[in-house]
Amino acid sequence: MEDEIDVDETVFPDERLELVFTCCHPALATDAQVALTLRTLGGMTTVEIARAFLVPEATMAQRLVRAKKKIKAAGIPFRVPPEHLLPDRLVAVLAVVYLIFNAGYGGRGDLTGEAIRLGRALAELMPDEPEVLGLLALLLLTEARRPARLSAVGSLVLLHDQDRSLWDRSLIAEGHELVRRCLRRNRPGPYQIQAAINAVHSDSPSTADTDWAQIVTLYDQLLAVAPSPVAALHRAVAVAEVGGPAEGLRLVEPLELDHYHLFHAVRADLQRRLDRTTEAARAYDAALARTGNAAEQELLRRAKESLA
Repeated sequence: MEDEIDVDETVFPDERLELVFTCCHPALATDAQVALTLRTLGGMTTVEIARAFLVPEATMAQRLVRAKKKIKAAGIPFRVPPEHLLPDRLVAVLAVVYLIFNAGYGGRGDLTGEAIRLGRALAELMPDEPEVLGLLALLLLTEARRPARLSAVGSLVLLHDQDRSLWDRSLIAEGHELVRRCLRRNRPGPYQIQAAINAVHSDSPSTADTDWAQIVTLYDQLLAVAPSPVAALHRAVAVAEVGGPAEGLRLVEPLELDHYHLFHAVRADLQRRLDRTTEAARAYDAALARTGNAAEQELLRRAKESLA
């Protein structure tokens, strides 16, 4: 393409970020851009990418094959875009960085540091893009909880059970400052809103002190700008804290997320809180069948055993 030319190396503060922008070519669908970049640069397997997109492995494999065929048939060049075209690729680039971080947080710890480094480089490259700042804030606020996420024996610890004194306050402070910078720009987007939700959590000394009503409001905003069943699931969890588990379960049940293990884990927890032991046990089994993460499986097994 004529508008894709070599640019001065100083435009990009990070070589890996430069490659991410190069791979995220707008001639491909956004999902295809993200998947191909995760495969070629993120070092993620097809199974990991499929899990990130909440689709079967075979479906993701087909998408990757189709995207590669389109690149070959259309002669799409593998070149760095000029600076004025960077915003056209930003949605896909943000998604790549976010999913790399999630893969790391889910077990491949080396990837979280890589994602944060890319996020910082992206903020240096595009400091006036609020969604860039929102993504970096989200990564930092999430990473701040890592020291409390595992017990002394390596078991997963859920948010409401974490020792919040272990949270990294320097990362939280940096994340909060980025959220405030986003608010001043008044151009809300999904990463900024998710960062704001995490900022509310990090402000609270305990789950009981969390402003769940504010979190529900923020999820309403998130669903308005980026509707998805996963966001609706998380909103239902917050609603259960405000209006009780029955109200939360009423919102969860219609969601089309049968393939997603956290959907069944949430159902199980809400049913447990309603003393529906048999239904909760079945939901825990469904969640176990849908995750290959050993730490998550252990947590789900312990939760199911506690029903007895």
